Amino acid sequence: MYAWTKNDWMSTRRSNTSDALATAYEEGLTGFAVSKRVGKSITLQGGGTFTEFVSCSYLGLETHPELIKAARHAMESAGLHLSSSRSAMHPTYLPELEDLLSQIYKGCGVAVFTSTSSVHLGVLPLLGSGSLSRYPVKTRVHWLMDKTAHASMQVLRGILQQFGCVSRVEAANPESLASALKECTDKGETPILLIDGIGSMSGLVPIHELSRQLESALGYLYVDDAHGISIVGRHGAGYAYSAVDHSLPANVILAGSLSKAFGGAGGFVVVSNPRDLEAIQTLANPLIFGHSIMLPMLAANVAAAKIHLSEEIDVLQRRLWKNVNLLDFFTSNCLLNAGIQSPVRGAFFDTENAGLQAARILRDQGILLFPVFYPIIAKGKAMLRFAVSANHSDRDIKLLGSALQGIKSEGLWTPSRHDLDHT
Repeated sequence: MYAWTKNDWMSTRRSNTSDALATAYEEGLTGFAVSKRVGKSITLQGGGTFTEFVSCSYLGLETHPELIKAARHAMESAGLHLSSSRSAMHPTYLPELEDLLSQIYKGCGVAVFTSTSSVHLGVLPLLGSGSLSRYPVKTRVHWLMDKTAHASMQVLRGILQQFGCVSRVEAANPESLASALKECTDKGETPILLIDGIGSMSGLVPIHELSRQLESALGYLYVDDAHGISIVGRHGAGYAYSAVDHSLPANVILAGSLSKAFGGAGGFVVVSNPRDLEAIQTLANPLIFGHSIMLPMLAANVAAAKIHLSEEIDVLQRRLWKNVNLLDFFTSNCLLNAGIQSPVRGAFFDTENAGLQAARILRDQGILLFPVFYPIIAKGKAMLRFAVSANHSDRDIKLLGSALQGIKSEGLWTPSRHDLDHT
C-alpha cells in the first residue's frame, strides 16, 4: 500500500498558515461587521465608531449621490436582477456602460464582466488559445507569471497549463525577465507576462518598458490594473493606461475593476482593437454561462462612468493625492510605497505578534485597518495595510500618522530596508 503525500497549492498554504488571521478575527481586528457608515467613519455591529483605512474605494464614489440615485431608479424600474447570461438577455445599462468606457479608452474595445477575476477566467484562455485575432500565437504560449501577480491570476495556473507552460518570474528583476524571454524565443514560444499595474501591497510596475520588452520577444503583456483604475489618468483611465500615454500598445491587454476606486461593481477588459470584442462576447465562459452585474450596481456603474468623463474626476484625484502626500509627511516617508503614486501604504513587522499588537493599539485609538499575514506576505511576518481615500479628512490622516509614529517610538515598529525597497 502506497502513501500519498498531498502537494497541491492549497495543502501547502494550509500547512504554512499560522493562527494569526484567526486571532485577528477573534479579537475584532479584521472581518468588521459594519452597521452604519458616514464618510470614512463606520459603526460596527458590536458597537463602537471608528475611522477606517480598509476600503479600496479610493475616491469615495461609492457614496456619491448620483450613483445612489441611479441605483434606486434602476431598482424601481426593472427590479434587482435580470438573472440571465448577457447572450440571452441583458439590461440596457450594459451596452451604455461599455460605450462610456470605450470613450475613456479611446480607440479600444471594452467588455464588462461581473468581476476582475471573471475577466481573467474569460480572457486568458482566449489569449492562450490564439482565439483573439489581434493577439496571434506562434505555436504555443509560455505564461510568465510575475511573483507579485494577484492571487486571482495565480490560482488559474492549472487552467493556463492547458495552453502552455507557466513559469514564475520577477518582472522587476531585468535578468529574470530577460532570461525567461530568451528561453521563449529559443523555443519558438509566444511569451505572455501576467502582472499587476499597481499591487494591493506593492509599488508601481514599468508598464511602457515591459510592453517594449515583450514586443521585442513577439509576446504580450496582460496587466491587472484593478487598484490603478480611476485614481490617475485622463478620465480616470488608470495607472497602466496613462503609463503608455493613453494609447494602448497592440501587444497589451488591460483588466480593470469597477469595484474599487471606480465606485460600482464588476470588472472589464480593454483590448487594443474592438474587433476582438466579438470573440470575447461569444466565447468567454463567464459571459456565456454567467449572469450580468445586478441592475442597481450596473446603473451605478453608468453614473460613475459619466463622472469619470467630467471634470469632477480631476477634483477627486487631487483630493486623494493630497491625503496620500499628507500621510507620507506625518509618517516621515517610512511606510511601504511612500513617495509613489499608489493609494496603498503599509507597515511591516518582523513577527505576527508585533503586527497584531500594533493593530490592537490602532483600534484602541479608533483606527481600523487591514492586517496581512502569510500567504500574502512572507511566513512569520505581518503587515498592516492602509488604504487612503479622497474622503479622508486631514484630521483622519493626522490621527493615523500620529498613532504610527507612537508605535514606532515605542520600538514595536522599526521601518527597515524591506519597507523602503518598494518605494
